[in-house]
Amino acid sequence: MPTLSVVIIRTALVYFLLGLTVGSWLLIFKGTGWIPGIWRLLPAHIEWMLFGWTFQLIMGVAFWMFPRMATGPKRGNEALVVAAYLTLNLGVWLVVLSDVYFFNPLVSFSGRLLELTSVVFFVLHLFPRVKPFGA
Repeated sequence: MPTLSVVIIRTALVYFLLGLTVGSWLLIFKGTGWIPGIWRLLPAHIEWMLFGWTFQLIMGVAFWMFPRMATGPKRGNEALVVAAYLTLNLGVWLVVLSDVYFFNPLVSFSGRLLELTSVVFFVLHLFPRVKPFGA
């Protein structure tokens, strides 16, 4: 497994643990009624589980499993994957901080734009590695 995939998948697992912890707190406090302000963390839970864990895990596995290229670097332009990884994580944290602390729609929009940029970077990386069936 390439080192970059290991880093991406481990980061995804950290987000999984964060999301699982916050989700557990939300369920505990929903049943008991303690700390009503805990619901401010619901957007963070959603963001960490959806983009931090799920999408990042998909990125790490796709980078590892897609067919290698016949010429040039075997896994394509890894700089695009690093850019996708960095912009995705920065976007996730901007959205979380905006939704939980700042309540600023401009910061949240910037985070979403960074997440979209990471998708574009990753698709640009993977597109040359997509091969027709049987090739």
